[in-house]
Amino acid sequence: MRMTLLNVLLAATSLLLGAQRLAAQQQAVAAPPDFQMTSVYHDEDWIPVQYTCGVPDGSSPLLQWTTAPQGTVSFGLIFHDTDTAPGRSAMDVTHWILWNIPGSATQLPAGVQPNGSPDGIQRGKNIRGVNGYQPPCPAVGARPHHYVLELYALDTKIDLPAGSSRADLLKAMDGHVLGKASLVGIFGQGIDDKTWRWSIAKLP
Repeated sequence: MRMTLLNVLLAATSLLLGAQRLAAQQQAVAAPPDFQMTSVYHDEDWIPVQYTCGVPDGSSPLLQWTTAPQGTVSFGLIFHDTDTAPGRSAMDVTHWILWNIPGSATQLPAGVQPNGSPDGIQRGKNIRGVNGYQPPCPAVGARPHHYVLELYALDTKIDLPAGSSRADLLKAMDGHVLGKASLVGIFGQGIDDKTWRWSIAKLP
């Protein structure tokens, strides 16, 4: 009798575990992928020179994203250099900020201009005080810097005038962020991608 009861309990446990595994598998298949952003370079990869100060008038790259959170009304974008903090401030160098990118958008084309556009996208001030894209430009021969693109999915449009600062944008977005996608690019002057990767490999 004890063996029969034990067998019943083991069978029931096996069925329960099987049902849990099946539910987990179904949930994994049904679950949408995370909010992600891609560009012409991969995460933690070298930024192509045409999007840097390595060429005259370096322009912004193509950006694409997928699976924005449900309820997204607009997007905000910040591009900054995490390896610098001028004037010992808490904020590093701002290279590009945009907001009120339509919530229906899934990309930004390459070469976004600094002036306004009919789609309502607003531009803010970069480190040079210009409403537009400031190409990555670390000092020649210096250790390459990490440049982070951050795309914020927001549940509202941002009420800020063109030319506002990154601090203004961060304050306005506070409490309205549904999700964030990020992409890190690396760039240095006077050293190429292969040399940089070789030097990293040689570090102790």
